[in-house]
Amino acid sequence: MEQEEIENMLKVINEQKPQTVAQLVELARTKLNVPENEIIETVLRLQNEGKIRLARPVGKTPQKLTEYLRTGNANWYWATIILSIATAATAFTIPENLFPLVFVRYVLGAIFVLWLPGYSFIKALFPTESPLENKSRDLDTIERIALSIGLSLALVPIIGLLLNYTPWGIRLTPIVLSLLATTIIFSTVALAREHQIKTKVNKENW
Repeated sequence: MEQEEIENMLKVINEQKPQTVAQLVELARTKLNVPENEIIETVLRLQNEGKIRLARPVGKTPQKLTEYLRTGNANWYWATIILSIATAATAFTIPENLFPLVFVRYVLGAIFVLWLPGYSFIKALFPTESPLENKSRDLDTIERIALSIGLSLALVPIIGLLLNYTPWGIRLTPIVLSLLATTIIFSTVALAREHQIKTKVNKENW
């Protein structure tokens, strides 16, 4: 690609501000009438020279959910499931008079009740972004924490109210199993939706 065409490409980038490489290639091909392979080579060269800066590319998302489960993107899911199961196990195996192990039960129980149900529910509704508009990733994290605690405080009483009208009543075993099932179901739905969204975005970017 000649120097004049490179300068025209830089002008296109500054004026049009494409959000993806695919958009940049389409704009350059339309306005400059240059083959796609030359455009991509030029884009990579301009990046290496520091004249343009591409956002960090998102790794290719596996097409199958079973493969996605083995990637780092699913770490939050496994952490949620393991923590939920571990809490349920401690609730059934550690008696209340067994000190100091009972404090492990208290800590995990607090997370299990005050955090995990709301977190998994929020994640299911908004898998990849916060429901509130913001321009900061840190703020996004704070919003999720606040919403997770608030929704947990709303979901747990509802589950208790429903159990009150069942033959099992409001006892330790039904409550623990209900919260465990709720967290696992919401987390699994969230993982499936997250995989679907990231797969779609991956296809649009390339």
